[in-house]
Amino acid sequence: MQKFSPEREMTKIRREFGEHGGVSPSISRSSTFTVMDPKTMPEIFTGARGPHKGGCFLYSRHFNPTVDTLARELAAMEGTESAVCTASGMAAISSTLLQICKNGDHIVSSDTIYGGTHALLDQLMPEMGIETTFVHPENLEAFENSIRPETKVLYVETVGNPTLKVADIPGLSKIAKKHDLKLVVDNTFSPMMITPSIMGADVVIHSLTKYINGASDVIAGVICCSKDFVFELMDLHTGRCMLLGPTMDARTAFDIQQRLPHLRVRMTEHGRRAMAISEKLQGLNVDVNYPGLTSHPQHELITSMINEGYGYGGIFTINCNSTQKAEELMDKLQNKERFGLIAVSLGYFDTLMSCSSSSTSSEIAQEKQKRMGLSPGLVRLSIGITGTLSDRMDQLERALREVGMI
Repeated sequence: MQKFSPEREMTKIRREFGEHGGVSPSISRSSTFTVMDPKTMPEIFTGARGPHKGGCFLYSRHFNPTVDTLARELAAMEGTESAVCTASGMAAISSTLLQICKNGDHIVSSDTIYGGTHALLDQLMPEMGIETTFVHPENLEAFENSIRPETKVLYVETVGNPTLKVADIPGLSKIAKKHDLKLVVDNTFSPMMITPSIMGADVVIHSLTKYINGASDVIAGVICCSKDFVFELMDLHTGRCMLLGPTMDARTAFDIQQRLPHLRVRMTEHGRRAMAISEKLQGLNVDVNYPGLTSHPQHELITSMINEGYGYGGIFTINCNSTQKAEELMDKLQNKERFGLIAVSLGYFDTLMSCSSSSTSSEIAQEKQKRMGLSPGLVRLSIGITGTLSDRMDQLERALREVGMI
């Protein structure tokens, strides 16, 4: 297990107070900002001045004080120099890849990724002249063998959505450095639990919509990276975050920042419950998959990467083998047992469940789903922290018995 403490790093940064001394920071909702000297304006546009060079703000699509406060805390959590907050997780992914890659470039990606990301890499980016080769996330040899002279990025999810395959981040980092490539890691499933940057990741992305916000009431993303890459992304003339405009609203940034102090508590409890329920399901001979179980193929790998004390995450899967059986189980769990909600997304305080093949991975062709190990009956459960654990276990067991799975 790693010794890095995200919570400790977050407490080291400067505390932001409200403009009148409030314990919470103020929300700066202004879209544009005044300069006192006319000569300052051209200096901002040339990059000579800015929020980090003299404290000069220009326009909230560029930098905003409230959004910057959240970015500093998230950078500290992920162990990076800096960060850029975006309007969604997909905005973070697309802006990052389009900043690094140009027409004619190539990406090697895990084949076990979110359906929207797969569609971006497999359908949209080829129209821009950027190709992607997909390989199994645990196969380091396949990653290296797929590298071409025009390759610029290795792309993975720390814990793959929805198969929960684990990427070997230290191994991939060695390959990336050997070939002078950027290792980009989506860490959405494992905030605080795993810190890719300390194992060599160049860019760490999150959909803040999920665990980090935790209330399923905002859409947001973040790119955690070096200061130099932040300046590239926000360059007034060529920056993808500046020109494509995936701007985070200041009120959204404030809301997310207010939930960061209890992220550790939430992640620990999500993980505790997921482990307990997975162990029970395994004892009932249910086809359950969870990285915390010793039966998980990459259990030892993820154990070597996790930060001690945060658990193995709040997501497990149950393979029902068929879509019909998966839908039957979810129907019982939601509408009879009140165990959770049939909905996409994850990281909510209530349990969210979905049949990934026909929902969040539906952008991926069936033959590719089969190749990546995604069963049509795989139910992904993002276990919540409401209700008692014993009651939730009883509800799940009753539903499984009623549909004939135990």
